Amino acid sequence: MPGIDVREYLFEDDGLIPNNPTLPLLFYPQALPEDEQNPSRCKGLLAENGWGGAWVNGVFPYHHYHSTSHEVLCVVGGEARITFGGPEGETVEVRAGDVVVIPAGVGHCRESSGGGFTVVGAYPRGQENYDLRTGEEGERPGVLENIRDVPMPETDPLFGGEGPLLRRWPG
Repeated sequence: MPGIDVREYLFEDDGLIPNNPTLPLLFYPQALPEDEQNPSRCKGLLAENGWGGAWVNGVFPYHHYHSTSHEVLCVVGGEARITFGGPEGETVEVRAGDVVVIPAGVGHCRESSGGGFTVVGAYPRGQENYDLRTGEEGERPGVLENIRDVPMPETDPLFGGEGPLLRRWPG
């Protein structure tokens, strides 16, 4: 973990996607070792670090967010362009080995993908029963309360008790 590159993105509420008012999205480029870029091994690593409810798939091609859970996306195959923070957010190119930790409320949408784009997604222990929201009318104010009340993860999904998430997300 020493010297890991971590990029932070903080998004404002855009009226459609609430985003998170205090926690930045964390992007760890090329942080997942090549030998962990296998879905079952990656799921095991996440479970060892207290992140569960793991699944293997892609990212939905529409803007969505979770108001009841934080989420990690570990890219284990291919590449994609994902817009974070809603339609006016930031488009980031991800590829196998990249990891993105998404705070509750932050929108994400796959714009394009190739090369067998595959991610392993997971949630902090106790947050596996997440919701899926798209900014529909009537979601607020309930989702804003949900986002505010989501507990902080106890561990970093890749590095456990010593990871950058614990330093960058004040507890």
